[in-house]
Amino acid sequence: MDYKASATREDLEFILLNEDAEPKPLPLSLLVDITSDFSDKNIIGRGGFAIVYKGSIGNRTVAVKRLLHFDENGFQREIKCLMKVKHQNVVRFLGYCKETRGKMAGFKGTLVMAQEEERLLCFQYLSKGGLNNYINADASSALEWEQRYRIINGVCQGLHQLHQHNILHMDLKPENILLGNDMVPKIADFGLSRRLHEDQSYIITKNLCGTRGYMAPEFIDSNPENRAITKKCDLYSLGVIIMELLTGTRKQCAVNDLDQPVGRIKD
Repeated sequence: MDYKASATREDLEFILLNEDAEPKPLPLSLLVDITSDFSDKNIIGRGGFAIVYKGSIGNRTVAVKRLLHFDENGFQREIKCLMKVKHQNVVRFLGYCKETRGKMAGFKGTLVMAQEEERLLCFQYLSKGGLNNYINADASSALEWEQRYRIINGVCQGLHQLHQHNILHMDLKPENILLGNDMVPKIADFGLSRRLHEDQSYIITKNLCGTRGYMAPEFIDSNPENRAITKKCDLYSLGVIIMELLTGTRKQCAVNDLDQPVGRIKD
């Protein structure tokens, strides 16, 4: 995968404004600039594997996901999944960055120049945040029934599009369904996703992956030596989300494990 980046602010703004534009490799210097060097004041989300920052491009905003724990295969897998799908109910992917920069650090009582690897992904910014903010909400921010229907329909359409491309999300939950000003839902966070080959219907893994409360019981309880990842895993998660939207109540096990995915797929 080509990581050579020469994109400018103008290039990123062009990609943001033109939905037919392809994601590009972005220089670290650009992402540092638009996030004010990953300032804490620009943090808009934090999880077990990444921190998400707000970035400013002129009078527009993007989201920059800075990976904390990663492996090269997983990083490339996430990019490939993101670049494969363009759909109104899947978050728009704008670009990616893989660079190493020098950073002074203490070592045995002295300062040395350490090499700090950075892996970043850039997305459209969705101002209303995660769907989780609208479940168990008070009356002032509760969703109307028509809105709930449109959100359910949109998530179904987005997931169907992923499955049409043989992409298994594997961490579908309200926190990973983002909403813009128009309240159109967009599926996000493909850090645990896998793509099946054309002749595959499942992948065998020894690792649990996903968030408890949204993981299918048969997946959790299956033999670790023969644990199958299938489209049914996503459909179970979708069913939980639909029930939560209809009842306005989070499952207790899901609330307790909020934003704590069990693990990443390594095999």
